[in-house]
Amino acid sequence: MNKFYMEVQLKLTEDILGSCPSDPYLHENYIASKAPDAWSKEEEIEALGTDAVVEKGKTIFYKDADGNPYLYDYQIRGFFKEACNALRVNKEYLSSKIKAYKKEVDLRIFIKERRIPFENVSPMYDLQRPLRASTPMGERVALANSEAIRAGATLTFTVKCYNKEDLALVREWLDYGEDHGLGQWRSGGYGKFTWKEIRTYEE
Repeated sequence: MNKFYMEVQLKLTEDILGSCPSDPYLHENYIASKAPDAWSKEEEIEALGTDAVVEKGKTIFYKDADGNPYLYDYQIRGFFKEACNALRVNKEYLSSKIKAYKKEVDLRIFIKERRIPFENVSPMYDLQRPLRASTPMGERVALANSEAIRAGATLTFTVKCYNKEDLALVREWLDYGEDHGLGQWRSGGYGKFTWKEIRTYEE
């Protein structure tokens, strides 16, 4: 069975924010925070200090043993699904021909590499910003904190398809990254990129 490959490189035009929780026990701690005897946020800050509380809620990048950041393949495929969903409303795009787009990406389009390292990375920094939400108890404001990689960093990976025509879909989705990128706070303009096709080949 023939398989079709396209090696591409993304270059960040805007900083990208990490999306992995820094607390490995986030789920357990969230459940514990809902217990009747849970501390209030004020008590937690008083006991741990502001920096420690902010750090607990921080989103970061996955890192290898040497501390180098990377993305997993599923994060790129998640972007493909998001791009396909956005573009399929316009009949001029190939994406409009895909109905069950999530299933189709899961079954037809893959990333050859499991881990995709960032290259050309400048020193990372923390980006903090307020998040506002309307709740039954009124307007709430929380502090969001994310690890950030500066624009100019690159990602190189290989898209794998079983149908050669699907490569045209991938090109369409990657073009969408110029306006809507990867990572946290994409609606704020973060994670945008340009891309180039290095080579295509068949096996």
